[in-house]
Amino acid sequence: MMQIGKTIRKYRKEKGMTQEEMANRLGVTTPAVNKWENENSYPDITLLAPIARLLGISLDTLLSFQEELTKEEIASIVMEADQKLKTETYDEVFCWVKSIIESYPNCLMLIMQLAAILDAQRLFKEVPNAMDYDDYILKCYKRALESDEETLRTSAADSLFGYYSRNEQYEIAEQYLQYYSLQNPGRKLKQGIIYSKTNRTDDAYKLYEEILFSEYQILSMTLNSLYLLSIEEQNFDKAHLFTDKQQALAKLFEMGKYHEVACKLDLATAEHDVDTVLDTMEAMLASLDDIISFSDSPLYEHMDFKKSSSTFSEQLKQELLNCFQDKETYGFLEGNERWHHMIQK
Repeated sequence: MMQIGKTIRKYRKEKGMTQEEMANRLGVTTPAVNKWENENSYPDITLLAPIARLLGISLDTLLSFQEELTKEEIASIVMEADQKLKTETYDEVFCWVKSIIESYPNCLMLIMQLAAILDAQRLFKEVPNAMDYDDYILKCYKRALESDEETLRTSAADSLFGYYSRNEQYEIAEQYLQYYSLQNPGRKLKQGIIYSKTNRTDDAYKLYEEILFSEYQILSMTLNSLYLLSIEEQNFDKAHLFTDKQQALAKLFEMGKYHEVACKLDLATAEHDVDTVLDTMEAMLASLDDIISFSDSPLYEHMDFKKSSSTFSEQLKQELLNCFQDKETYGFLEGNERWHHMIQK
């Protein structure tokens, strides 16, 4: 579909012209230019060549009917660029890439990928006068920021962040974090880089620690979900694997004894493994006073944790004992002296 209005607006702005200035130079009215750009009407055919000359582009670019390419076509062009970089000079390939982009000025995925391949070449190989190409490559990345696709915007922001970080322009780099969704873990990691590079060491520590703590919770819940799936399938070998991993994870992230042992209770109960159930119950009760011992771990020393009340441990103990007395779940322990002794404490 022809989108001549977008092409006119893009190159007019790049030339620094107002709609009025363009209209005056073409001998038309300002509202006419406005209608072209909003695609409410098209320029008269006799004006196409003057418009192209005024904007400094070819008629092919102005009349680019194929605004978007298929993924396969984009991949083919990018592969061709990669091959050219192996046999031709960087400047020759750069000029070729510019001509391709001029042919598809609104195909933002193509623009992003070609800019990225040119940029990467400068990082891994010696390119004469490499900085001379900065402005164009950065302009391509910034064009990709206009995409409606979040993944493409994020890729462009990532490239811009990388460029300005490499050049120690951290304030500019930080501005591109706004293009990452708040749920994107990469956003916090990059913010941590900015903090560490700008002498905000405590902020960097705290941010990285928050990432660790959050990732532990995600990983632990994921392992528990896998465990529940294996139980539904009656695959107890897998169930043991996942609870072992949960236990190891809690130990690795220094979550404390309670979190290391609690994950074993459900599986032992499902298997009616009396000794393991009782061992786990006793270990959970014994470690209640240290249930938030992770707050004292060096892994999280910059984080702020809410202090528990003086009665929290006792309240939790009573709740656990009430839970352990549930006959529907633990009826198989009926008559076991060790169990009775525990719940009557």
